[in-house]
Amino acid sequence: MIIAVDGPTASGKGTIAKALAAHFGLPHLDTGLLYRAVGRQVMLAGGNPDDQHDALAACDFDDHLLDEDILRSEEVGGFASRVSVHPAVRHALYERQRAFATQDSGAVLDGRDIGTVIAPEAPVKLFVTASVQERARRRWLEMTGRGIDVALAAIERDIAARDARDMNRADAPLMAAPDALVIDTTHFGRDAAIEAAIEAVAARLIAPR
Repeated sequence: MIIAVDGPTASGKGTIAKALAAHFGLPHLDTGLLYRAVGRQVMLAGGNPDDQHDALAACDFDDHLLDEDILRSEEVGGFASRVSVHPAVRHALYERQRAFATQDSGAVLDGRDIGTVIAPEAPVKLFVTASVQERARRRWLEMTGRGIDVALAAIERDIAARDARDMNRADAPLMAAPDALVIDTTHFGRDAAIEAAIEAVAARLIAPR
């Protein structure tokens, strides 16, 4: 069984995907980390994330980057969004994601094009979203909780810009698959969002197809 969880940044898709993996006993992959690792590698190399050649070269990153806390930073997230617009980068990372999705045990993957590109055959697809204002508030609370001094308005601008890049890129834009179940977490707390997702997945699994 493949569960595809897509959605914009800070929508809660990662938290939901991890909870679904634990609930249904499936391995989980945060595919966004792959793009963040590419973005981080571009930073380390002093490259330009908007240059396809620099971004593609960074796809050959060392796996240890996936364990670095800095991948969760806003700066790296911005670089990840910029490198992800390059079709060559998405192609380079496709097979890695596809192999994880099709393993015999099944899998839960979260990202921005899982249900549309990586695993369009997934029997369960969720699209998790929330308002820009609420997503910015969540990210602001997360960052200030780690002692990072950042303005809420700056985070909101960054999220809006990232959404625009992700939704308008020519290759694999951020969008809900036609058969995805949309979960808007704007007014949900963490537990309520997870409960809604588990119920949605369970309902889809027992529904006739």
